[in-house]
Amino acid sequence: MNTQVAIIGAGPSGLLLGQLLHNAGIDNVILERQSPDYVLGRIRAGVLEQGMVDLLREAGVAARMDSEGLPHDGFQLAFDGRCERIDLKGLTGGKSVMVYGQTEVTRDLMEARQASGAVTLYNTSQVQLHELKGERPYLTFEHEGRTQRLTCDYIAGCDGFHGVSRQSIPAGVLQEFERVYPFGWLGILADTPPVHEELIYANHARGFALCSMRSPTRTRYYVQVGAEEKVEDWSDERFWDELKRRLPSEIASQLVTGPSIEKSIAPLRSFVVEPMQYGRLFLLGDAAHIVPPTGAKGLNLAASDVSTLYRILLKVYREGRVDLLERYSSICLRRIWKAERFSWWMTSMLHRFPDTDAFSRRMQETELDYFVSSEAGRRTIAENYVGLPYEPIERE
Repeated sequence: MNTQVAIIGAGPSGLLLGQLLHNAGIDNVILERQSPDYVLGRIRAGVLEQGMVDLLREAGVAARMDSEGLPHDGFQLAFDGRCERIDLKGLTGGKSVMVYGQTEVTRDLMEARQASGAVTLYNTSQVQLHELKGERPYLTFEHEGRTQRLTCDYIAGCDGFHGVSRQSIPAGVLQEFERVYPFGWLGILADTPPVHEELIYANHARGFALCSMRSPTRTRYYVQVGAEEKVEDWSDERFWDELKRRLPSEIASQLVTGPSIEKSIAPLRSFVVEPMQYGRLFLLGDAAHIVPPTGAKGLNLAASDVSTLYRILLKVYREGRVDLLERYSSICLRRIWKAERFSWWMTSMLHRFPDTDAFSRRMQETELDYFVSSEAGRRTIAENYVGLPYEPIERE
C-alpha cells in the first residue's frame, strides 16, 4: 500500500486531520488498533473552543454540531459560598464555546470518512514505524491475519499517550516535562437536566466539583477524589451527596439526581514532550501533550495541532514549501505551553491539595476574588477559556 500521509489513530484528531487532507485532495490512510465501537465508547471532553468549532466547519462535518450543540457564552466560578459569572462573549469580542461531546464529534467524523471512501483500517496490531529519517518512511502492521506494509511521505502520530508513535522515537531525542497531581476526578453521566444553564467550576474546602452537561437532558458531573479512591466505593447516593456539599446552597437545592449511566475516575497530569517531530513523524494530541481537564483544553489542543500540520502539508504539496515542516513543533509548542499554564492555574486555584492548610485556602479564595473583581482579570480568564488564536505557520 502507498499513500501520501499515514495517520496512526482514529480518534477525533486523526479523523479530523484525515478529513481535512482528503477534502484538499491529499491521500491518506488511517490505522487504528481498536474497533469502531470501542473508539465511540470513550467518554471524554465536551467543551469545544471557538477555533475547533471553526475547524470542524472547515472540514464540512459541523452540521449536527451546529443543530444539536449548545453554544455557551459564559461559565460560573463558585467559591466562598458564591457564584461569579465569566462573560466569555462580552469579554472576548464575541467568542464563545460549544458544548458538544467528543463521542459525537468522533461519530460525525467517522460517518464523513466512510462517506468519502477514504481508507481506515480498524483492529490493526503490531504497528511498527520504519525509516523515519528517510525520504519514504513506511509502517508494517497486521490486519485481518496478514502482515502489511504502508509506504508514505509523512506519518501523523495521533495515537495517544500510550501509542506506538512517540515510543518509536529513539531514546534521548525527546525531553519530557511532567507533573502528576495527587488526586483524580470521579465523573458520572446521568440522564438528568443540568443544574444550571452554564458550566459551574466549584472551589470548596472538601475539594473541587464541576457541573457540566452533554445535552438539555444529559449531565456530566465531577468531584475531586484522592488518587487512591476506587469507583466501586462510590455509590450514586454517595456521589450526589458529596456533590451537593461542594456547591453553593442555592445551586445544590436545584440539583436533580438520578441513576448514573457511566462512572469512572480520571487521573490528572500535565505532560509535554519537545520536540513534537522526528524526521517525517509528527506527534499530535495526547501523543505529545496532556493537560488536566480543568481548563477544557485536551481535545482543543489536539485540534490546534491538526490545524497546524494540515496547513503546513497544504503548503508542502501545493507549493513545495518543505522548509515549513521543521517549524511544526515550535509553532505548536507556543500555544501548548500557554494552554498548559492556564490548565495548571485553574487546577491550582480550584482543587484541594494534600498540603492545603488554612493559609493556602485563603490564598486560593483571595486569588479567585482578585481575578473576578477586576475586568482585566475576568478578561484573562475568558480569553484563555475560549482559546487563544491559532499560531500562523509563517511569521508576518
